[in-house]
Amino acid sequence: MAKVLIENLVKIYPDKTGAGNKVVHGINLEINDREFMVLVGPSGCGKSTTLRMVAGLEEISGGTISIDGRVVNNVLPKDRDIAMVFQNYALYPHMTVYDNMAFGLKLRKFPKAEIDQRVREASAMLGLDQYLDRKPKALSGGQRQRVAVGRAIVRKPKVFLFDEPLSNLDAKMRVTTRTEISKLHARLGATMIYVTHDQVEAMTMGDRICVMKDGHIMQVAEPLTLYNHPENLFVASFIGSPGMNFFKGTIKQSGAALQFVETNDQATPVTVTLDAKLSAKAAGYVGKPVIFGIRPEDVQDTLTVTEPNPNHTVEVKVEVSEPMGAETYLYLNTGVTSFIARVRPTDRFEADQKVKVTFMLENAHLFDGKTEKVLK
Repeated sequence: MAKVLIENLVKIYPDKTGAGNKVVHGINLEINDREFMVLVGPSGCGKSTTLRMVAGLEEISGGTISIDGRVVNNVLPKDRDIAMVFQNYALYPHMTVYDNMAFGLKLRKFPKAEIDQRVREASAMLGLDQYLDRKPKALSGGQRQRVAVGRAIVRKPKVFLFDEPLSNLDAKMRVTTRTEISKLHARLGATMIYVTHDQVEAMTMGDRICVMKDGHIMQVAEPLTLYNHPENLFVASFIGSPGMNFFKGTIKQSGAALQFVETNDQATPVTVTLDAKLSAKAAGYVGKPVIFGIRPEDVQDTLTVTEPNPNHTVEVKVEVSEPMGAETYLYLNTGVTSFIARVRPTDRFEADQKVKVTFMLENAHLFDGKTEKVLK
């Protein structure tokens, strides 16, 4: 397998003004040998464009891409020793599963015995043995996607590239197939780069995740590091389901303590006395705009907390209660800010009901109100 090194990568599409439309802004990323790297972000963030430049399907406007120590900027896709799995399966409808998987090897003049061995190894790995004589129209969406993955596996490339391969599958099939791809990575020990807009896929599959926005890399880290230690407001909002709650306000001095006070002229503002850890981070921000961030699981119904801290407790109004089975999502409103709490499934709430919730500050964050970077 191989290491992939992306240095100062730029992509500019021409436009009528002549200046061009820059969609990837000089990004740098190192993907280690045998690593499963996930590129994640909203539509238009440049993740698929980056992947296609690695594959050689998009021309590079600036910077370099190296695979296994070799710069491949001007190397044809077929000579880069990569295999790509697309969102649409791109199977030949008139060919059987066997022939679809074998086609690339036949073009490369591999011996028949080796082609047969590789195809049967891949089909056994993917549970496709009983479907080898079928044509794509006789397969389910998940089976077709496995055939597309199998076609990549038989190549035995240095790098596997996946461009949103599960987008066309239903929710249950997505869960099953992403598990299969993760198992496949463990079995092959291959270098894989996987593009998705689904942060749940990213969190469950990646060794590391590269979060992108508007052609820039916002943070690269292991999944739990992104979740627990986001570098900025965008990463904090994008990673997690439901996403992190945010309250705009300022830091105020109250005696010896520091408080976060929500900007709210419609009702009593959320006021939270900061603990020692957050106070240390906010020491230089007294009187300045900040954003207080806390995840739904750290917003608890006061009735379920042993000795709730009154300095971390606020009264808010219930907007919607969503029972999810194992838990309930409680949509709350302070008067200007809507936010979500994850509470016990046995608790029942009515719309417009007043409830008291306690913020558990151990995993809360403060962000600079202007730069949106986390306070450290």
